[in-house]
Amino acid sequence: MARSAPRTDTYAARYRKAVHRARVGLRKSAVDYFRGDGSDWIALAGLFLTIPAIMLATIATPVWCAPEALVLPIVAGGLVLRPASLLGLYAAAAAALIVESAALGPYTEGAARVTPGTVLVVAAGGLFGLLIAQFRARVGVPWRRGGTMLFDLRERIRAQSALPPLPRGWHREMALRPAGGQSFSGDFVVAARTNGGRTLEAVLTDVSGKGMDAGSRALLLSGAFGGLLGSLPPHGFLPAANGYLLRQDWDEGFATSIHLVLDLESGDYELLSAGHLPALQLHAGSGRWEEKAGDGPLLGVYDGAEFHPVKGTLRPGDVLMLFTDGLVEAADRDLSEGMDRLSGEADRYVTAGFRGAAWHLIEACAKDVNDDRALLLISRDA
Repeated sequence: MARSAPRTDTYAARYRKAVHRARVGLRKSAVDYFRGDGSDWIALAGLFLTIPAIMLATIATPVWCAPEALVLPIVAGGLVLRPASLLGLYAAAAAALIVESAALGPYTEGAARVTPGTVLVVAAGGLFGLLIAQFRARVGVPWRRGGTMLFDLRERIRAQSALPPLPRGWHREMALRPAGGQSFSGDFVVAARTNGGRTLEAVLTDVSGKGMDAGSRALLLSGAFGGLLGSLPPHGFLPAANGYLLRQDWDEGFATSIHLVLDLESGDYELLSAGHLPALQLHAGSGRWEEKAGDGPLLGVYDGAEFHPVKGTLRPGDVLMLFTDGLVEAADRDLSEGMDRLSGEADRYVTAGFRGAAWHLIEACAKDVNDDRALLLISRDA
């Protein structure tokens, strides 16, 4: 007689499966709640429990726990609850005020009682919380997800500005500093290796405005420019970017941009500029800096704009710097003075091979400038 297969569905196995399912469900519920997709009943229940606790503490020791303490769960509810749930919390707070008033007696008989001022303070807190909840509901971004979304947007800009690795013998680095210490900048870089990896294309763009005002437009443009880069011939990029800005029809929709097309085998390059500042190239043989300026109008000004490149070559030991106006322009100095200062500070890093120079150059030349600053540096090892 054949022996039956051992039974694997034991009580211990079923118990482990049940625990695993409960753990996965709890984790999913927690993630949904953090993202703002889950129900707010947990927060509502927690805040509901705080109201009778505060009420009992007020009745027991009104000097230490004033009746106005009911405003705390009300304001917290405005941050975590939906407007419909918030109304139920307000009803519980109003009932607690009535109980406190009856237990403590008329406010005319002594201190630490429910006064008309107490009612006004709690009502003002409730109005404030309701306005916050309605604003969140209208925007469609719960408070638990709002900060995460802004963080994600900032990291996307940084990821899109990451420079691709270069072959042996080349060094690249980029530093970006938003205005006023903010997290969002109107300056951004998009870069890619094209032509089978032989060519480096990098675009440095300065969107009109600064900081948070330009950050949203910079995010949109960085995604669009990243999609165009490498999908079009190098001379077709700036005309396509110009057409894209014109189609947005922004009130303050112009931008400056400089497009570097560098052959990583020969060192030959082209610079195409759309109203951007000239680049600076250090010639290792002479030790002198040369301005390299292309010819072209601002992006987003008029259709049919033409952009004429300037050509050059990076030989061993040479350095090319692309930067935005916040690095070299200021109210108390003109452009030529700012560029002279930048090149003078950059001379200090010749012997070190310009490793880590981008961040230090912004610190030295434009540390306290209330404008977005960006510096892209490409060097060829000697």
